[in-house]
Amino acid sequence: MTQQQFFATTAKGVEEVLAAELTRLGAEGVVVESGGARFSGGLEAAYRANLWLRTASRVLMPLAEFACETPEQLYQGVRAIGWTGHLTPAMTLAVDCNLRDSALTHSGFVALKAKDAIVDDLRDALGSRPNVDSKDPDLRINVRLFRNRCTVSLDCSGAPLDRRGYRLDRHEAPLKENLAAALIELSGWDGATPLIDPMCGTGTIAIEGALKALRIPPGLLRAGFGFQRWLGFDRELWSRLVEEARQGMLAALPAPVLGSDLSHSAVAMANENARRAGVGDFISLGRSPIAELSPPPGPGTLIFNPPYGMRLGEEEALKPLYKEIGDTLKQRCKGYTAYLFTGNPALAKCVGLKASRRIVLYNGPIECRLLKYEMY
Repeated sequence: MTQQQFFATTAKGVEEVLAAELTRLGAEGVVVESGGARFSGGLEAAYRANLWLRTASRVLMPLAEFACETPEQLYQGVRAIGWTGHLTPAMTLAVDCNLRDSALTHSGFVALKAKDAIVDDLRDALGSRPNVDSKDPDLRINVRLFRNRCTVSLDCSGAPLDRRGYRLDRHEAPLKENLAAALIELSGWDGATPLIDPMCGTGTIAIEGALKALRIPPGLLRAGFGFQRWLGFDRELWSRLVEEARQGMLAALPAPVLGSDLSHSAVAMANENARRAGVGDFISLGRSPIAELSPPPGPGTLIFNPPYGMRLGEEEALKPLYKEIGDTLKQRCKGYTAYLFTGNPALAKCVGLKASRRIVLYNGPIECRLLKYEMY
């Protein structure tokens, strides 16, 4: 089996966690880099990564890297890859572009120029060209331009991996599924003790916890992946990996996974999401104020993701909530380890407890802290 380089992307601050996941999956040559982790292997490594990675955003397969300071260098570099092994005129394509610190500064222009090079190559070789479909292409191509070095990759994942398929409510700004999974990984929770989210919102942390503890690969819930529409997709290999995953799933949770929230509609949505994720019968999600939290006997893990108060005047209104979190931890959570994820350092002070660890993470563009409190 030929060895190929791959690159799995993730949120800033999660790179080490992702690399550890890849190593556990048996990926070879795992190297942590800014924004993700590099690894190598055959097609199986890429398929497995897409099926199993909980904290990744995408899995990319780099095809070429070259110096790029002008539109001409970009065009020639992309065209030189030779696209007939990856695309036919009957297929659709889309080009995404990320750029930073480069002479070419407009991502839309770079994407367009790269697309021209690809379709020109195919037209010259095969007599006709593929169409662009930015929403749902057969082949998604990623162009990354960083300090005048261009990397062109095929996107193995298609839609980002955080879109597991169980959460239909994307109207508010909840925690992305892969960031929720990262919080769980960083907490060190392994499924053997209770996991509680007392401000569960639409249930993402509890659901991700249950998927992990039941050994359900997050990719099993998705409609599909980019690589399934590639030329040379190995259907037999993919079926074997999926079947192997199904055989390894557990029939019951080793310890309780619980979520609660004040909002009726959030809890209703959380239960709906849990049902779609296939874990509705395993976890308990109900309505309850924080002050009435009564966790099962410790040890166990609590993860809080309270609002950060991003809009004017909200911070003041949230201070009592953060104080209530601190009071509840002191009074009701003996033996637990608690983690608070927030993008507001001033509010975190209102918890009134000393954090034993602070991890810097990013929720989109917002710099956040995951604060660890040990309740002896």
